Amino acid sequence: MAKSSADDEELRRACEAAIEGTKQKVVMSIRVAKSHGIWGKSGKFGRHMAKPRVLALSMKSKGQRTKAFLRVLKYSTGGVLEPAKLYKLKHLSKVEVITNDPSGCTFTLGFDNLRSQSVAPPQWTMRNIDDRNRLLLCILNICKDILGRLPKVVGIDVVEMALWAKENTPSVTTQRNQQDGLVATRVTESDLKVTVEKELVSQAEEEDMEALLGTYVMGIGEAEAFSERLKRELLALEAANVHAILESEPLVDEVLQGLEAATNYVDDMDEWLGIFNVKLRHMREDIESIETRNNKLEMQSVNNKALIEELDKLLERLRVPSEYAACLTGGTFDEAHMLQNVEACEWLTGALRGLEVPNLDSTYANMRAVKEKRAELEKLKATFVRRASEFLRNYFASLVDFMISDKSYFSQRGQLKRPDHADLRYKCRTYARLLQHLKSLDKSCLGPLRKAYCSSLNLLLRREAREFANELRASTKASRNPTVWLEASTGGSQSGNSADTSAVSDAYAKMLTIFIPLLVDESSFFAHFMCFEVPALVPPGGVANGNKSGSYDDDTNDDDLGIMDIDDNDSKAGKTSADLQSLNESLQDLLDGIQEDFYAVVDWAYKIDPLRCISMHGITERYLSGQKADAAGFVRLLLGDLESRISMQFSRFVDEACHQIERNERNVRQMGVLSYIPRFATLATRMEQYIQGQSRDLVDQAYTKFVSIMFVTLEKLAQTDLKYADIFLLENYAAFQNSLYDLANVVPTLAKFYHQASEAYEQACTRHISMIIYYQFERLFQFARKIEDLMFTISPEEIPFQLGLSKMDLRKMLKSSLSGVDKSIAAMYKKLQKNLTSEELLPSLWDKCKKEFLDKYDSFAQLVAKIYPTETIPSVTEMRELLASM
Repeated sequence: MAKSSADDEELRRACEAAIEGTKQKVVMSIRVAKSHGIWGKSGKFGRHMAKPRVLALSMKSKGQRTKAFLRVLKYSTGGVLEPAKLYKLKHLSKVEVITNDPSGCTFTLGFDNLRSQSVAPPQWTMRNIDDRNRLLLCILNICKDILGRLPKVVGIDVVEMALWAKENTPSVTTQRNQQDGLVATRVTESDLKVTVEKELVSQAEEEDMEALLGTYVMGIGEAEAFSERLKRELLALEAANVHAILESEPLVDEVLQGLEAATNYVDDMDEWLGIFNVKLRHMREDIESIETRNNKLEMQSVNNKALIEELDKLLERLRVPSEYAACLTGGTFDEAHMLQNVEACEWLTGALRGLEVPNLDSTYANMRAVKEKRAELEKLKATFVRRASEFLRNYFASLVDFMISDKSYFSQRGQLKRPDHADLRYKCRTYARLLQHLKSLDKSCLGPLRKAYCSSLNLLLRREAREFANELRASTKASRNPTVWLEASTGGSQSGNSADTSAVSDAYAKMLTIFIPLLVDESSFFAHFMCFEVPALVPPGGVANGNKSGSYDDDTNDDDLGIMDIDDNDSKAGKTSADLQSLNESLQDLLDGIQEDFYAVVDWAYKIDPLRCISMHGITERYLSGQKADAAGFVRLLLGDLESRISMQFSRFVDEACHQIERNERNVRQMGVLSYIPRFATLATRMEQYIQGQSRDLVDQAYTKFVSIMFVTLEKLAQTDLKYADIFLLENYAAFQNSLYDLANVVPTLAKFYHQASEAYEQACTRHISMIIYYQFERLFQFARKIEDLMFTISPEEIPFQLGLSKMDLRKMLKSSLSGVDKSIAAMYKKLQKNLTSEELLPSLWDKCKKEFLDKYDSFAQLVAKIYPTETIPSVTEMRELLASM
């Protein structure tokens, strides 16, 4: 049979050109029609219309491996083939011929790697059966030779395929690329033949069938006769078998008897096995019961052993050592036995904690023995706390009484004694650890102990402060300075020579230098000794003595001496507000009353020199700024009270001086400079000498009060005689400026009042000079004033026609006012000089008077030139020359 035109050389070359570059060889190519429609059913034309395609089988060699592909090519717009899809033959799982196609030329290829199995695979339609068989045989041969397996074939008559393959052996041209070029080889159809019959029977079965057929003298075409003969022989064999079975009945009976006997033996054996099974089950239950009891006994033994160990431990906890019991109930508290007392306290604390629920199992806590032992330990604790508290209260009192009874310990006449508490603190430190344990045993016992300590030590501190203050005042030699500085009746020389009273402020500073560090140290020691949970009162390197060069004593840094390290539970960095409040209350009891001796020194210094309050205020402020620790609260309160006391005393002095100034109003008539003006300058100079530190505000407040009263009093006195008021004011304001000129340059507060006095002086000068000028030239300037008043209502040309302002009136006025102008000016100078008590002010006042007169005359001359242009008057230049010549 000739080769189909669907597979020709031209088509193969076109396919190779389309897949050029893929290194694949085209084995076979054939034209097909692709569709998706279903045969026998109507559908949309666009969906089921057949599309021309070309199927090409290609292979690619890679080493010893060969891969086979099925390519689908389609025609482009220009009729050129181009690749459309590529399938790998190793995934070909099914070849199915569509049975609905009567021609049998339509088939589908199923691949197991398609993602969507729900979409029907494309249907390929050949032009005839030969083209279909040729393509399918080629695919099956490639699968068998290269892949070693065959896909499932459905809808194809295998016998027909085998016969077609045998009859049609056309040669298929394949091409391969070799090193020397493209070589065409011929492959016979026998090479591509699929042995379909091998899928039906094996080689051995085929040989058996040939031998069977050889026993019968029949041809291959007598199949029906052969079948009938085989059926007759089968029926004969079945009848022979039934006959043989009937003849062997005795043998069957014998076999059945043997089977029955064997069945009886099996039943007996089953019964025996059941009996043995019951016995074994009972035995197994007995063994389990024995093992259970044994395990319980072993567990009970282990539990009893553990219980005995726990009870031994509990008994050890509940045992009270005899030496500790004796120490807690009847031991002494002298220094030699303190170590035993501390050890007993530590044991008692640990024993009580050991019987608490967190440290002891809750089941033990409810046992009667544990409750009884806890009650016994509580009694021991109460007894020990009561004995220790009573001893410490008596010990503090006896220690302070011993020190008070020794007079050499305090300051005496002619000898100032610095208080020394080193021995007192050393003896108290002996019982510091005991106080820590008392706090852990019963915190409520510390309240009475703190009160006892504060009460005892308060007596000692007050006695030391009183004796020191008395001797300090007695040993300080200083003359009293006058307290009346600004009294009008006092002589002018009283405040000029004031005695040096620096010893007074030095004595106050010495009092603070000695006692403020002492009180701070006592507060710090008390806070640590009495177990207050507060931070250190004086930080390392901190200021406790107001930046003085000397410290209180060499023992300051040893106040805590490990007190805070006695119990780890108490060495907390933080503090509670309750402890801080309690500490401040205790410090009030410890130091209360000592402020009276400080007040006495302040009052004594005030009586000697009230101005020393300024320096004492600065000293106190410096000490106050150095006290920053929270627990030194009472010391800050003491310094604050001292500062208030000093401010109050200084305010008394300021108020008294203000009353002295106000008493100047009672005089009948004041002339000249008031006495308190220069005295205030002396007072301010002395006050500036005493300023220290932060006392500037205090002094500035005093300045403000002084000067305000002075200026108010000055204005009131000036109103008593209005005729000489301006002279009185300008002389006193000038004296104020002259006396405070130097101080105003360095003191801002005084500079403010200096400028205020300067403004008041200028105003008084202006009023007084204007009065003198108008007194001598009254008609001249009254005429000018009338002209000025009329210029607001009428034009300048109409003024000469007004009554009293005619040219004739102008000439009369000029004749009466300026005919003896030199005498009038001389009279003006004499009047200015007449009531002035401060001669040094006369030149400056006369210069002001001349300038004011020339200004007024200049204004008058301009008015005359404007209103009376034809009239002539003496020019301003002539007047200036006349004033300069006098």
